[in-house]
Amino acid sequence: MAEQLKNRFGADVPMKIAEMIASVYQHFPKGVFIRDVLDGYAPLELFPRGWKIARAMRHHLPEDYRKAVAILIKSIGPKLDKTEDYGMAPFFYLPHVFFVAEYGLNHFEESMRAQYELTQRFTAEFSIRPYLEKYPAATLSRLQDWAVDPSVHVRRLVSEGTRPRLPWAPRLRAFQADPRPVLALLEMLKDDPELYVRRSVANNLNDIGKDHPAVLVGVCKKWLIAATKERRWLIGHALRSAIKRGEAGALEVLGFEKTAGVVIRKVRIAPKRASMGKSVSIAFEVINTSSKRQSVLADFRVHFVKANGSTSPKVFKLKTLDLNPNQSELVGKTVSLVEMTTRRHYPGKHTVDVLLNGRVKPLGAFELLKF
Repeated sequence: MAEQLKNRFGADVPMKIAEMIASVYQHFPKGVFIRDVLDGYAPLELFPRGWKIARAMRHHLPEDYRKAVAILIKSIGPKLDKTEDYGMAPFFYLPHVFFVAEYGLNHFEESMRAQYELTQRFTAEFSIRPYLEKYPAATLSRLQDWAVDPSVHVRRLVSEGTRPRLPWAPRLRAFQADPRPVLALLEMLKDDPELYVRRSVANNLNDIGKDHPAVLVGVCKKWLIAATKERRWLIGHALRSAIKRGEAGALEVLGFEKTAGVVIRKVRIAPKRASMGKSVSIAFEVINTSSKRQSVLADFRVHFVKANGSTSPKVFKLKTLDLNPNQSELVGKTVSLVEMTTRRHYPGKHTVDVLLNGRVKPLGAFELLKF
């Protein structure tokens, strides 16, 4: 079974935070702070642990928020020097962003400065959202300035923090209803030199498309004009969920016809009776039966059984096939049945479909066993 995220955010985290604060604020009661945090800490999940530390910070730092947040920011370590391969390390600052989110709303400037620093060590995508709700105009104006900041982490915050459906965070209902303020920011970032930022822009557009499919398609069509290969990748990534849903407009943007003139044969799902912790291989052949060359987007999905016996589909990306008349190609993938933090497995019949340009065709099924 995969290790729980909370186990990588153990008792060493509040202890180290206490040492860092005490190094810049001699009145900080390290021992009492650590004792308060660790009382009831073990059963908590990752985010509740972060909140518990943040509340203990508030209790033991100066009552004046401006003084307290200045101490916190003075205590933090160096900025991130890259964008990947940090693992859970940046989550060390999760309590700091929670502190700003919960206690700084009446101190806009101090909190903006704090988030500017914190997002260069972790991310302020969680803490910026209450400010977008309470001070929409002022926060959007600040984000517009940050969209051209030299720091890649600050620029990414502009797109990631405004995602209407950011994972692990409350939705931004105002932007779900009217995404135009967000789109203005994404326009500034669509050709950012860093993939780290462009991926975030694509994820934001993907969120917007779940509420406004036509807006997503319209933006992508506009951005395709004189698009670089980097922007074309961004557009394809932004359209991924719409493609999985088989939306005609999204398929059209990428040059796929709604109905692919192909047939499926030589389906192989093995083993038919799979065991927990193992894997299952899914493969099939796609044949172009039309008289013209076709581009076919081929994916498949597994309907994973849930704890209550119902199923939940998970789409697996395969590839784009460029097939001449009567040409065929074998495609496939191995699906892990190992327990993950993002997906648990339960025994039962798992049906499998293929998606060809978004259209669903049944492939077969496999039985997942307990052993």
